[in-house]
Amino acid sequence: MKRAIALIDVNNFYVSCERVFNPKLKNKPVVVLSNNDGCAISRSKDAKALGVVMGAPWFKMQELVKQHGIIGLSSNYALYADMSNRVMTTLNDFSPNQEVYSIDECFLDLTGFNRDLKAYGQEMRGRILKWTGLPVCVGVGSTKTLAKLANHIAKKQSQFDGVCNLNQLTEDELNKVFSNIEVGEVWGVGRRLASKLKVLGINTVLDLKRADPEYIRGQFSVVMAKTVSELNGTVCIELEEISPPRKQILSSRSFGHTVRDFNSLAESITLYMSRAAEKLRKQNSFAGSVHVYIRTSPFKLDEPHYSNGMTIPMPSPTDDSRQLVKISLWALKRIYRPGFNYAKAGVMLSEIVPKAGIQNDLFSQPVSNQKSEALMSAMDDINRKMGRESIKLASEGFKRPWKMRQENKSPNYTTDWSGLVRIGDLNFKLR
Repeated sequence: MKRAIALIDVNNFYVSCERVFNPKLKNKPVVVLSNNDGCAISRSKDAKALGVVMGAPWFKMQELVKQHGIIGLSSNYALYADMSNRVMTTLNDFSPNQEVYSIDECFLDLTGFNRDLKAYGQEMRGRILKWTGLPVCVGVGSTKTLAKLANHIAKKQSQFDGVCNLNQLTEDELNKVFSNIEVGEVWGVGRRLASKLKVLGINTVLDLKRADPEYIRGQFSVVMAKTVSELNGTVCIELEEISPPRKQILSSRSFGHTVRDFNSLAESITLYMSRAAEKLRKQNSFAGSVHVYIRTSPFKLDEPHYSNGMTIPMPSPTDDSRQLVKISLWALKRIYRPGFNYAKAGVMLSEIVPKAGIQNDLFSQPVSNQKSEALMSAMDDINRKMGRESIKLASEGFKRPWKMRQENKSPNYTTDWSGLVRIGDLNFKLR
């Protein structure tokens, strides 16, 4: 039986989330900006038409902003995460086999479904639009690579009306479609590899499909060889219904304002480690080492530059925020140097192992481990029910003058009672 894999992708996800709760943004050029309102990370169709490219710095767009009234919004990750959960929960009703690939993408296995998959895709689109207000496109193929490509076609070619099922096309029809798509649009290729492929005369998806997998493997890698096989309908990448635990957890941010004093750096390190430890516990893991780093801005050439980091191995793996923060601050004291304008700090948890069956050292106290687990569980439960940071370590601080710059952030419409939409009250400042 021919496989049928669907990829469902929310169009311009961050911008679309903002438009659900603020209709004034519809049919206007909108960009959502990265941390500290730095670069464009999501663009509306109207903004793309004006030449706004992904990753473009906001300060360099100001001439375009004045000319065309482009609206820049600060990123609202709490809103986007909640809307993503709603989309993925809705899609779970359409297939028992689901892989949440990213915040706005999801694979479904539709193999053996005795129905018109194009019509089924339209049903998905209609339900998601009705229940969440978000527009999606659906691509169906016999492999994950073909499903990704089908989704791209569904977005770019209006005749498919938002749903493209490559399994319905004949070989000749498929080749004709592939001959008009640049090779860089294939999943995992991108611009860098596309330029190398073009040197070999592989310019389109059809060229890559017809390439010899062994030759491609010799020139690139086994991953690229698998891509060729997947373009020809051979399944090499299966669905991952359960995401594997992370082997490293990184938490870092650039500061909204430069930081010079140790206490402010300590507050930021405590916050980042608390977030990392929360993610660690969520996947039922322990960490065996901690890395802490701080640095000044590499772009301010007129200021002294300093960058340093330290990795601390722990005698016993743990998921206790208090222990992890204590080790992190110990490392911070040793790498901190006064007199510098620090622009960024971060932490990373490594040597991550499953919580089940963890072996302690001879000096660990089982009772204290039980108390630690109970305390961390209670803290996570309270924050989950009452909102993030309802209970936290005191060393995280309260004023946080260094916090990320978000000058035009929308309310947390779905995760904060104070952020609920009020009719006629959608006049928050637009840049």
